[in-house]
Amino acid sequence: MRKGLLMMALPLLPLSVFAQVKKQEHKLQVSVVKAANQQRNSFYVNNKLPLQNQYFTKLPVGSIQAGGWLKKALELQRDGLTGNLGEISIWLSKVDNAWLNKEGKGKYGWEELPYWLKGYANIGYMLQDEKIIKEAKFWIDAVLNNQRDNGDFGPAVERNGNRDLWTNMSMLWCLQSYYEYSKDPRVIPFMTKYFKYELSVPDNKFLEDYWENSRGGDNIASVYWLYNRTGDKWLLELATKIDKNTANWRQANQLPNLHNVNIAQGFREPATFALQSHDPKDIEATYRNFKLIREEYGQVPGGMFGADENARKGYNDPRQAVETCGLVEQMTSDQMLLSSTGDTFWAENCEDVAFNTFSAAFMPDYKSLRYLTAPNMVASDSKNHKPGIDNEGPFLMMNPFSSRCCQHNHAAGWVYYAENTWMATPDNGLVAQLYTEGEVTASVGKGTTVKLLETTKYPFQDQISFTVKTPAEVRFPLYLRIPSWCKNPSVKVNGRSIPTDLSHGNYIRLENNWKEGDQIALKLPMQLTTREWTENKNSISINYGPLTYSLKIEEDYVPRDSKATALNDSGWQAGADPGKWPSYEIFPKSAWNYGLQIDKEHPERSIKVIRKSWPKDNNPFTNSNAPIELKIKGKQIKDWTMDQYGLCGLLPLSPIKTNEPVSELTLVPMGGARLRISAFPVVD
Repeated sequence: MRKGLLMMALPLLPLSVFAQVKKQEHKLQVSVVKAANQQRNSFYVNNKLPLQNQYFTKLPVGSIQAGGWLKKALELQRDGLTGNLGEISIWLSKVDNAWLNKEGKGKYGWEELPYWLKGYANIGYMLQDEKIIKEAKFWIDAVLNNQRDNGDFGPAVERNGNRDLWTNMSMLWCLQSYYEYSKDPRVIPFMTKYFKYELSVPDNKFLEDYWENSRGGDNIASVYWLYNRTGDKWLLELATKIDKNTANWRQANQLPNLHNVNIAQGFREPATFALQSHDPKDIEATYRNFKLIREEYGQVPGGMFGADENARKGYNDPRQAVETCGLVEQMTSDQMLLSSTGDTFWAENCEDVAFNTFSAAFMPDYKSLRYLTAPNMVASDSKNHKPGIDNEGPFLMMNPFSSRCCQHNHAAGWVYYAENTWMATPDNGLVAQLYTEGEVTASVGKGTTVKLLETTKYPFQDQISFTVKTPAEVRFPLYLRIPSWCKNPSVKVNGRSIPTDLSHGNYIRLENNWKEGDQIALKLPMQLTTREWTENKNSISINYGPLTYSLKIEEDYVPRDSKATALNDSGWQAGADPGKWPSYEIFPKSAWNYGLQIDKEHPERSIKVIRKSWPKDNNPFTNSNAPIELKIKGKQIKDWTMDQYGLCGLLPLSPIKTNEPVSELTLVPMGGARLRISAFPVVD
C-alpha cells in the first residue's frame, strides 16, 4: 500500500486491526480515499510523459462482460435497430458508398457509418457475437485497405474548399476499439500515416467546418491514444495544433455555439488538452462549460439540459428536449472525465443520464427511437412542434429511421457505459465505477489475471456482491465508489463487517490477499430526496437513490407507417420493409397535469416506497416492469394544459393553491416512462 494512502487509512481502522496490519502485511487494509494519480499501472497502457498520469485507466475492449439488465439492453439492441440498421439505412448501403472507395467517392458516406459502427462493433465484441464481429470487420477492413497515398482516408467531403475531417474522428474511435480487441498490426501504422497527413494541413484549412471545429477534442483523444503506444513526439505537436484550431471552449461566460450535441461532446476539450498542458485553467474551463449550460438551460432532472437542436434564450422549461446523440455524447464525456480527473461527479452524472433519460429515448424493444426526449413530455407524436422546439418535423415520435444521426449514434450508449463499469487503478488494482451485473477480467497485483463477478439489481436495489476468481492468492487493492447520495454505506468481506468513515473521500479501498471465492458485499442504502429547481418555477423532482421518478401516465401506443412519417433525408434502402420496423406515436390515456403535496425536508413522510418483483424479461425500464413505485398525494392543476404547439404547457409557478380534490398518485422511474412529468409543481 502506498505510504500516503496508508496514512489516510490510519484513523479509519480500529487499533487492534492496525496492529495486525503492522505485524502481518497480508491482512486486509481498509481506507476511504479520493482518487490519486501519483503512480502508473504496470499492465495497461498509461499516458506517457509529458502527459498527465491517469487517475483511472480504461480497460481494453473485451475485458468486461455485461450481465443482468445491461446485457439484456445490449441483446435488445443487437436484435433491434442497431443490429439490423445495415439492412435499413441507405447510409450503410454497400453500393456507391464512399467508405468503400479508395478515393472517398460515392453517393453515400459521412458520419453515419462510424457513428453506427463504434457501437455496433463494440456490442459484438462484448456479446461475443460472431455475426456482428464479421460484419464490423468488413467495414474496418475497407477503411484500412483504402487509405490514400497522402495518409487521408474516408469520404472525400469538402466544404468551402477545405477537407472536412469530422467523420474521420469517429472512425478513428472504431479503429481504436478494434485494435484493443484484435491487436491487428495494421492499425498503428494506419493512424500514424493519417496523423502525419493532418499535421501537413495548413492551419487556415484545418478544422474550419462547423462540426469538426466544435468537436476537435475527439481528434486530440485519438492522438493521445496513439502517442501512448508509439511515443512519437510529433504527435504532441499535432495535439497542440488541433487544440489551437478547435472552437474556443475556454470562454469565461459563453459557449462557442449552443447545439446540444456539440456542447455534450465538445465541452470536455479543454480538459482533454489539459493532459498535455498541465494548466489548471483548462480543467476549470471544462467544469465551467458544464455549469454554464446547466445554469441557464439545465434546471431540470435527468442529467441534461434543454437544447432541442439548439439552446435558445427563454426556452428553458423542462418540456425542452435534447437529442439522443446528445445523451450518448454526454455519457461518453462523463466516462472520459472520470478517468482524467478522478472526480466521481462525472460517474454520478453518467448514471443520471443513463438511468433517467437515455433509456426512455427508445421503444422497450429498441426497434425504434425518438430524436428528442424531454423531462416533461406528454405527447410523442409525428407533428411539427416548431417553434416550441427548435426542429421542424416529426422529431418527437418513435421511428426506426427518421434522421441521419441519432439512429446511428445511439448504438454506442449502453456498450460504452458497460465498458467503463470497471477501470484499472494506478496502484495495480481495480475500481468498480458504474455498478451493474457482469464480469471483469484483468491483471492486478504483480501480474496475476483475476476475474471479479458482480451480482446486483442496482440501481433498483442497494445490494452489490462481488466474487473473486483467481488461480492463486494475490494481493491487490479493490476500490468501490460511494455515490454522494449514499450517507451510510456498508461493506462486508467474507461476512465480516468493515468500518468506514466517508469524511476522507468517496472510494472505499480494500487491499487484501485475495483468494478464490472471496466475497465482498456492498450495501448502498437509498433514501428519498427532493431537488428544488428554483430557477424553473420552484418545481421539484423526486429521487430514490440514483433514480428520478416520474408520474405514471397511461401510455397509448399508436403504430404508424415508418416511411410515411420519416424525414426526407433519412434514406431507407430499397429493400427495407417498413412493416417490419413500425413507428409509434405515444399519447396519454390518463391525466398528467398534477402537482405534488410533499414535505420537501422530510419526503419520506409524504411518500411510500412500493417494491415489486423483478421483471421476468430482465428489462426494468418500462412502466409495467418497474421494480419500484412510489405513492404520493397530489392535486390536478386544471389550467396546466397542452399549449398551442402541442407540447406540455409551461410549468406554473409553485406553490400553487387549488381547490381540486386530493388524489393518490403513482410515480415510476423516469427512465422507463416514455411519457413523463418529472419536474413537478408543488400544491398546497
